Amino acid sequence: MNLYIDTRGAGPRPVTFTEAVVDGLAAGGGLYVPERVPELSLEDIAALAQLPYAPRAARIYRAFDVDLPAETIEELMAQAYGDNFDDERICPITSLTADTHVLELWHGPTSAFKDMALQCLPRFFSASAAQLREQGKLDHDFLILVATSGDTGKAALEGFRDVDGVSIAVMYPDGGVSDIQFKQMATQRGRNVQVWGVRGNFDDCQTGAKNVFGDEAFAARLLEEHGVALSSANSINWGRLMPQIVYYVSAYAQLVADGKLSLGDELDVCVPTGNFGNILAAYYAKRMGVPLGMLYCASNENRVLTDFINTGTYDISEREFVLTPSPSMDILVSSNLERQLFELTGRDAAAIAGWMSDLREQRRFRVDEETFARVRELFASDSIDNATCLDTIKRVLDEHDYLLDPHTAVAYQTAENLRGENPVLIASTAHWAKFGDNVYRALHGLEPGAPLPDDVAALSGCALNELIARETGHDDIPRGLAELDALPIRFGEVIEGGTDSIETAAARFLEKLDATTPARND
Repeated sequence: MNLYIDTRGAGPRPVTFTEAVVDGLAAGGGLYVPERVPELSLEDIAALAQLPYAPRAARIYRAFDVDLPAETIEELMAQAYGDNFDDERICPITSLTADTHVLELWHGPTSAFKDMALQCLPRFFSASAAQLREQGKLDHDFLILVATSGDTGKAALEGFRDVDGVSIAVMYPDGGVSDIQFKQMATQRGRNVQVWGVRGNFDDCQTGAKNVFGDEAFAARLLEEHGVALSSANSINWGRLMPQIVYYVSAYAQLVADGKLSLGDELDVCVPTGNFGNILAAYYAKRMGVPLGMLYCASNENRVLTDFINTGTYDISEREFVLTPSPSMDILVSSNLERQLFELTGRDAAAIAGWMSDLREQRRFRVDEETFARVRELFASDSIDNATCLDTIKRVLDEHDYLLDPHTAVAYQTAENLRGENPVLIASTAHWAKFGDNVYRALHGLEPGAPLPDDVAALSGCALNELIARETGHDDIPRGLAELDALPIRFGEVIEGGTDSIETAAARFLEKLDATTPARND
């Protein structure tokens, strides 16, 4: 059995996959990684393309030797990747040129790449919890606490909606998400869901969530008063990362099967990156034997990762947080970088604990020269300013009749800036209609942040998308986005981002659930 260890070495023992999934965060604030990363031969990778997506995913999970029965894995994958996606290929690849391929990760129910993981994680979370209960290792329910910069929140809400034994609360930066993203969360159905805006930015949400997770007294109170333990659906949870590894392995296999790549040829990957989870998944796919070349880390004006990859110093001590057309990347504290550095140091938990302590106390850290050299071998990075992001959307539409969202535009331009001789796979992380205001600015030559014309500004996000669709001929707006205006707003509360405020709001949510669902305390 493949067990999971703590990046900071604070955990008392390695844990199983099921324990890592339900815990979310390791003891002492570290992150779980598998003791063993499986290896696939080129023949293994090629064979995956002969399978539909769900069996592909199941085969890769089995390679990690997770502690669930094979038939359970197969069943859960069939549920995760079924009719809830609008393309039977799940994540189809569109080739703009012979050597520029776009991996469309937004065909799920919330039109963002987070669906690839968050249609999967809740099912594995429930199966893991059930198995642990049968083993006598678990006797409580869970509150999933999520910080989101826009996309994770809706995807997590949809994935955990009405799941037995689980409630979910999501925090987003008030005013820091698009109208469509807000309405997706604020209209969420389900008896077990809660959404709060937070005064501040995403890092305030994420830091607040981490502080709540680290509050042992609050955890004891939740367990005693509500029979509930905290867990996470952010990418700090290994169960979020695993499905992302799958789609990089799958994409390479598919390109070979489609005759666009010869088996064994290198493929570079470019990922729009905020929290470093998506590009970390590409790294693990490379570790498994997928012939991936350079990993291009695409940043927007919040370029902390670009600066780190280029200098070896991670510094947010005096860094201004910038609101950009690509809000899901507006992140300064990239949590999954911790896992990456753990791997690149030869799994040196002491080094990781020291750097994370420096980041917490000094708001910066610098890696040693050997680790930095390994970073440079694997990664290259560039940042794209707001104006160039919008210009790229218009240029790609004109040149290829393909409409990018602002996050994918950042990745496209980064790939153009950094690419070498290898073909490039660009991770497309959202449908354009989630960010209609900035797509409109791009198409009409407006400056980033410039006011929209009065008649356009008066439109709802849905109506604006309809206008863009008429202007461009791209009328492929997903139903879940097109129908938002008809849904009632359920959540509009705004809270402070401090630990006490979040804990008070969480306790109030659980009290309400207890009052309306007496069976919780039976």
